[in-house]
Amino acid sequence: MRRTLVALSAAAALLAVSAAPAAANHSWGVHWARTANPFTIKLGDNLTTDWKAFLGHASRDWSANLYGNPVRTAVVPGATTGRKCRPTPGQAEVCNARYGYTQWLGVASVWASGGHITQATVKVNDTYYSSSYYNTSIWRAAVVCQEVGHVFGLGHQDESGADFHTCMDYADNPDADNTHPNRHDYEMLASIYSHPDSFTTIGSAVAGGSGRGLRRIDDDLWVEDLGQGRKRFVHVYWLNPERRHHHAPDEA
Repeated sequence: MRRTLVALSAAAALLAVSAAPAAANHSWGVHWARTANPFTIKLGDNLTTDWKAFLGHASRDWSANLYGNPVRTAVVPGATTGRKCRPTPGQAEVCNARYGYTQWLGVASVWASGGHITQATVKVNDTYYSSSYYNTSIWRAAVVCQEVGHVFGLGHQDESGADFHTCMDYADNPDADNTHPNRHDYEMLASIYSHPDSFTTIGSAVAGGSGRGLRRIDDDLWVEDLGQGRKRFVHVYWLNPERRHHHAPDEA
């Protein structure tokens, strides 16, 4: 897959936002239940030192009060470990570890019940970031920004290799403006969360379920049926674009 990355100044981030072209709807059909906007999603920090700054930048970007964006985030101490990366009901856990030669740089797993997100995890795979090619600010920032974006209900703006100036695309030649959301991402969040719910799944417990295997929805999105209306969605940031057409995500 094609990726994006690095931490810019606030001025550069705003430039990328304002310069972005319009894109099609990239909601993938689920959202956090909440009773009012704005609302805050906790991001559990289970990261080693070399990743923490990138989570901080992603948190600030996705919390920006721009174009009606209702999402706010708060980085909090993680409730799991990088290796296990177990979900915590009502929030997202962000982890890194050497997960092995899985063919992915990052994955976001999102649990939902009846169309409402209940918990999420983000993993970034140090097996690949130990190489000089991926061990850059651009790659690290892009993957964290994109995978965190998925936990709010956003999909990809584009998968063709074109540069939409956002971390939610797969630019063939990613650069600094591919490490941040753009205007369309914020407007999409405003649309997804335009109507409040009568209850909240933020910070709430969720019942478990027995998995029935991952099934591909498209090249980079898979779903697992957990029974009783519960599902787990897995967004994959593939190492190799060809891998995405043939294989389920290993160790996701």
